[in-house]
Parts: sequence; structure tokens; C-alpha cells
Amino acid sequence: MPLQNRVLPTQEIVAESGRGLLMGNRGTLHGPDRRLGTTRWRSKAWICCVLDWKGVRRDPMPPGRWTALFFFDEAVALAAGHRPCAYCRRRDFLLYAGAWASGRGLTERPRAAAMDAQLHLERVEPRTRQQRTTIADLDDLPDGAMIRYDGRPALVLGGPNGDKVVLGWSWEGYATPARPPGLRQVAVLTPPANLVVLKAGFTPLLHSSAFGN
Repeated sequence: MPLQNRVLPTQEIVAESGRGLLMGNRGTLHGPDRRLGTTRWRSKAWICCVLDWKGVRRDPMPPGRWTALFFFDEAVALAAGHRPCAYCRRRDFLLYAGAWASGRGLTERPRAAAMDAQLHLERVEPRTRQQRTTIADLDDLPDGAMIRYDGRPALVLGGPNGDKVVLGWSWEGYATPARPPGLRQVAVLTPPANLVVLKAGFTPLLHSSAFGN
């Protein structure tokens, strides 16, 4: 039975056997029985990390410590409200923080805590503690954003003619790109702060199926 440690673009943490490109954490979410309780974060620092750090192998749910979470790719992690880890993904973190500053017209990169606080305001509804979504025009969204389309999460990318296309997501990979006729206003899963970062040029790590591989 898989552990409950796979993160969906909708922020939900589920027990799935699907494999991903990144891991991360939100603090300790599990108990001694290696099961999650009702809490879905212990910290506002929702990060995404590399799978392999200097060859070290760790228990994904060590007692009283962090709960390892796993993401299909970085588009999923960003949609769920995570950001690159400043330790194991230092270069990506600096690129992310630089895009955050550029997209907001800031003169210097913000600190991690400031970004985490803003992300938390945008990713969680305070009363329900559910994912906060927004509505936007599909063609205004940056590559790497994720939306809700046809009842499931989908990735947004630029198409061959310059129009945006959507690729339905599952643990098996991204579906064939499509541009449904008349599709304009969409429900956006990616928090606004991460949309700003994507628009400013941050390039997320995408699964090869996004490119037809």
C-alpha cells in the first residue's frame, strides 16, 4: 500500500503509486503509524526539492520529523503552491526569487519568508483551508501554469500557432495538447504569485510527456 505522500495540483496529498521528478515538504504531517492526520501543513515554507541529494537515502516519514512529499513535476508543485528549495535547489531558488522581483518591479530578490507569506495568502482559503483558485483568460496565462479543465488538472503551454493549448494531467503523463473551440475563461490552480514568476521567465522542470516524449 503506497504511503499518502503524492501531491496533486489541487494541493491534495494522496496515496498513489505514481512517480515524480521532485520531492518536498510542508513540515511533519504524519504520526507514528506513518499515516497523515487532518493537518496539511506545519509551516508556510512549502518547498520542492531534488529527488537525489548527494546520494543520501532517507526514510520518507521519519518519526517526529518532516514528511517527504512527491510531485509529478514542477508545474504540479507550483500549482499546489510550492516553491524551489533554497538549499538543495539553490540555483533554481535564486532564479525563482529573481523572477519574483522582476515580475513585481522590485530592486532586489525577496527573502524566502516574505515569498512564503505571500504564497500562503494566495494558495489557501482561510476559512475552509482549501485551495484558493482564480479565473483568467487562457491566452493570458504563462507556460507552466495549471488550470482545471474538463474535470481534471491541465497544463498550459504555447501552441505551434502562438495560441495556448492545454494538456490534461494524470500520473501516467500529460495528454495530447488540445485547444478546445471557444475555451477562454478558465479556473486557474497556480497561485497568482507563481503566475508572476512564470510570466517573468522562470522555467519550471516539466515531465517529458509535456513535450510528447
